[in-house]
Amino acid sequence: MREIRNFFSTERLSRSTPDEELIKRCLESDEAAWNALVDKYKDLVWSVPVKYHLAAEDGADIFQEVWTDLYSELKRLRHVGALRSWLVTTASHKCYHLKMRQQAMRRIGVGGTEREPADESPSVAFLTVETEREQILREALQDLPSRCQELVKMLFFEEPSRPYEEVARQLGLAVGSIGFIRGRCLKKLRRLLAERDF
Repeated sequence: MREIRNFFSTERLSRSTPDEELIKRCLESDEAAWNALVDKYKDLVWSVPVKYHLAAEDGADIFQEVWTDLYSELKRLRHVGALRSWLVTTASHKCYHLKMRQQAMRRIGVGGTEREPADESPSVAFLTVETEREQILREALQDLPSRCQELVKMLFFEEPSRPYEEVARQLGLAVGSIGFIRGRCLKKLRRLLAERDF
C-alpha cells in the first residue's frame, strides 16, 4: 500500500526539499524522492571526477558507483547532515583508487623503467571543503529569483561572460539597468550565502 501511495504522490519534490525529508521518503521506497536527491547532488558528485581530471567515461562510472553505494548504505547513514561529506569522500576515494590503478597499469605497460609524474590530485580533505562550498553556492543560486539566476549565470558562470548588451536583450531589460540589477542580485546572493555560513 505504501508503494502505491508513493507512486501516486502528488507532492512536488525538488532540490529545495530538505535532505531529511528526501532520505526519509527514500527509505520508504519513494522513487520521486530518490530522483530528487540525485538531482540535488548530481553536480556535487560529478565535480569530484572533474577535479581529479578523469576521462568522461571514468567519471560516469564513478558517478554511478557513488549513487549505487549510497542506495545500499542509506539505512546506515547516521547523520543526514553528513550526506554531502559522505558523497564527496566516497567519490574522492573512488577517484583516487582509480588513478592509482591507472598509474600502476601505465608503469607495467612501460616495464616500470619510466618515472611516473607526481600525482597532482587534490587531497580528500581539501576536496571535501572545496566541493561542499561549491554545492552551497549552487543551492544559494537556486534560491535567487529566476531573473537573478539567469543574470548571474550569464555574467559570472559562462566563458567568456556575455556582454551587457546581449544579457539585456535576452532578459528584455535596458542595457543601463544591468549594472544596478546585477548589484541587487549579488547583494541577495551574499545574504543567502551568509545564511548558509559560506
